[in-house]
Amino acid sequence: MDKFLTGFNLKYLLHPLRTNQLITLLLICALSMLTGCSSIISSATSKLAGNLSSTILNSDDPQTVADGAPAYLLLVSSFLKDGGDNEALLRSAATLHSAYAGVFIKEKARASKMTSKAFDYALKAVCISNENHCKMRKMPFNELEQALLELTKDDLANWYTLGTSWSSWIQANSQDWNAIADLARVKIIFARLLQLEPTYKQGGVHLYLGVLSTLLPPALGGKPEIGKKHFEQAISLSKNKNLMAKVLYAEKYAKLIFNKTLHDKLLNEVIKGDPVAPDLTLMNTLAQDKAKQLLAQSDDYF
Repeated sequence: MDKFLTGFNLKYLLHPLRTNQLITLLLICALSMLTGCSSIISSATSKLAGNLSSTILNSDDPQTVADGAPAYLLLVSSFLKDGGDNEALLRSAATLHSAYAGVFIKEKARASKMTSKAFDYALKAVCISNENHCKMRKMPFNELEQALLELTKDDLANWYTLGTSWSSWIQANSQDWNAIADLARVKIIFARLLQLEPTYKQGGVHLYLGVLSTLLPPALGGKPEIGKKHFEQAISLSKNKNLMAKVLYAEKYAKLIFNKTLHDKLLNEVIKGDPVAPDLTLMNTLAQDKAKQLLAQSDDYF
């Protein structure tokens, strides 16, 4: 997804929210004016924020998500007024904002603003986890490499969210060469995460590395054959259920090397595939729409 996957790591959220339960809780608080109400809400916010994600991820109706998600974004941001040091909540907020911006926001100024907020949330989560990483964004490249070597599997969630949010921010600010310069930092983050857990997020790390390796043609430093291997691993690790991985494989790799046969084959597989899969349904539905668009343009491109 041209939005860098952007978030197309919308994929990285959690389990279903029952909106009426939240409304009931808030009404009880408002009506009773209980002094302990804020603590009740605070204890539930991480789970609720995560549950918002799964509701979105498992929807097969992108328009409903587009219409309803802004209210959820405001809700999650409001949770952070009292839970600003909650790493899980910060990750959920970062993921929701970057994913929504990447998929649904077309205006560059709005996308830049929203992905900046997502990036800030992700940076804060990493900082809370380890204060030595608070200035990670500006530290010299060799120091960042050393810091990454110190990461363990316990750091996967925070740093994966940081990598995906950073990617979304770069995509939204692709006209800024200072933003583009950050690609090297994002790439070594994902490379380190791959060392820690190659199967993480059903091959999500491979998918990002596939995109990063195919951003440029070989003459300009791109590494399409390395990208190909990452795309294939991402598809395999999702057990062939991640249709967006196939779309990106076609769009980023097959088009780059002018392989029409592979390009059309992958897109036809996506169109014929079953979009319903745990935590992939929304992305797969969007992938099928994108596949139809790319296939319709295939003869003109090749």
